[in-house]
Amino acid sequence: MTSLFDPVSFDHGPAMKNRFMLAPLTNQQSHPDGTLSHDEQRWLTMRAEGGFGLTMTCAAYVQRVGQGFGGQLGCFGNVHLDGLSRLSRALHAEDTLAIMQLHHAGRRSPADLIGEAPVCPSDDPGTGARALATEEVEQLVEDFVAAARRCEQAGFDGVELHGAHDYVICQFLSPETNRRTDRFGGSLENRSRVLFDIIDGIRATCRPDFNLSVRLSPERFGLLTSEIEQVFVRLADTHQVDFIDMSLWDVFKTGIDAGYESRRLVDVFASLPRGSTRLAVAGKLYGAQDCHNTLDAGADMAVIGRGAVLHHDFPNQVAKDDQFVVRQLPVPKAVLRAEGLSDAFIGYMSNWKGFVGD
Repeated sequence: MTSLFDPVSFDHGPAMKNRFMLAPLTNQQSHPDGTLSHDEQRWLTMRAEGGFGLTMTCAAYVQRVGQGFGGQLGCFGNVHLDGLSRLSRALHAEDTLAIMQLHHAGRRSPADLIGEAPVCPSDDPGTGARALATEEVEQLVEDFVAAARRCEQAGFDGVELHGAHDYVICQFLSPETNRRTDRFGGSLENRSRVLFDIIDGIRATCRPDFNLSVRLSPERFGLLTSEIEQVFVRLADTHQVDFIDMSLWDVFKTGIDAGYESRRLVDVFASLPRGSTRLAVAGKLYGAQDCHNTLDAGADMAVIGRGAVLHHDFPNQVAKDDQFVVRQLPVPKAVLRAEGLSDAFIGYMSNWKGFVGD
């Protein structure tokens, strides 16, 4: 049986030393211009020190108008290169893969934050977002590719494309938010064109051993699980993607779409043909047994979110105690500070009911 501490190899780039991946977690710790702060570097470096085989940044925005929240890490200009280079060096010093998640919030960019109306595949009266012109979609693809190249220059091992959670790539995939009539709308092939054009561009631009992954949501946001299955298989068939990161909310929950109500989502995606493409899964993995069960279900990597907030050394704790489970909520602010969260990050976590105590 596969151990949580077995290495994971990829088609492109180095292997990770174990099966633990840090989830890309919003933390609001970067500077207003998107440059890296000491607090964000400390937060990430502590997780690398704590044993994560792959340390992923928060979502980093690839266009100024794609910012999704205050204090977000940026990757849209060369002004960000110094900080990103410093971060990749610090992570590599702790024997972890350094991966940047690339992101554009689309219609979820707050207008008062970006100073103009947000953009979306189609007009969205609910958010005030306007539809992107065809040439703007083409520029969006180019800017994702340019951001990946910037990460390569900064020394990162690879990038993940954020195609989940109703952000812009997800908005293109969804027939609910994408009602375009050009080559980027209509059929699933057209709605997924942005994603595959970005992948093609990165592979044509970055070095051959650059790790590339995609995060997907399996349902909600107007998505159809059956369509996401097709996207998943096509991603694997390209042999261009090293792993697919499925954000399942709860790894062991059953689906909500018709025909999926009796099937666990982890089983749905673990059963799909994927060749050498690895499967990472995220959602309520709160202890050692949850992670063991994830591998037993057929996933290759356990993606840790809340557990990594509560314990910077989640993997090392599991290595010491096969019955390890995370702290109970709420968690005192002093404990969170000791785990490497700044006051800004603690303030953000306070938005999650019952998470932060006195």
